[in-house]
Amino acid sequence: MKIDKLSVDGKKQSIEVLDKIFSAKVNNHLVSSVIYKLNANFKGRKAKTKQRNEITGSTSKIYSQKGTGNARHSSKKAPIFVGGGIAHGPKGEDKYKIRKLNKSEKKMSIASLITEKNKSNDIIIFEDFANKIKKTKEMFELLNKFDANNSLIIADTKSKDNILRSIKNIPNVKITDANHFSAFDIIKYKKIIFTESSVKELEKRYK
Repeated sequence: MKIDKLSVDGKKQSIEVLDKIFSAKVNNHLVSSVIYKLNANFKGRKAKTKQRNEITGSTSKIYSQKGTGNARHSSKKAPIFVGGGIAHGPKGEDKYKIRKLNKSEKKMSIASLITEKNKSNDIIIFEDFANKIKKTKEMFELLNKFDANNSLIIADTKSKDNILRSIKNIPNVKITDANHFSAFDIIKYKKIIFTESSVKELEKRYK
């Protein structure tokens, strides 16, 4: 299929793109599953409490089994005692499984989301940025011109180097390349901006 390619000045040309990415079959169930797994894997699991078997201390019985009138207890390590283990507390990141994502899941979910963005006219393809843009103001005005103040920019290496400095201080804009973005990134930002070369790089993964 063909899609518009824009110059920095706003001049339109057409570019041939792969149907598998920009006009794919949308699988919302798969997208939901992939986002769930990405969020679960990204979530910090730093909190850790000691279980009963990790407490240092005596294991001797605190008082006789019978004759005291009190409930039966073993050691002070029980969760009901101050200083004892914590029942059902967070176990630290090593105890939680990583939800695996295979390559086809990633590719199909990204194609589904890019297709939806394309249908809602939230995809912009620029010519490669051949010249450096150093001023943040200049880049901000460019994005504002195309209503892309909330955008994910997927650029080729040369274009990324030429515009990276001007984008750093612009809020709600992220720049990456064709190999380092996820389905979550596409959902997070309203507009998705490609450069011509980054589209070709992405298409190589789907052939």
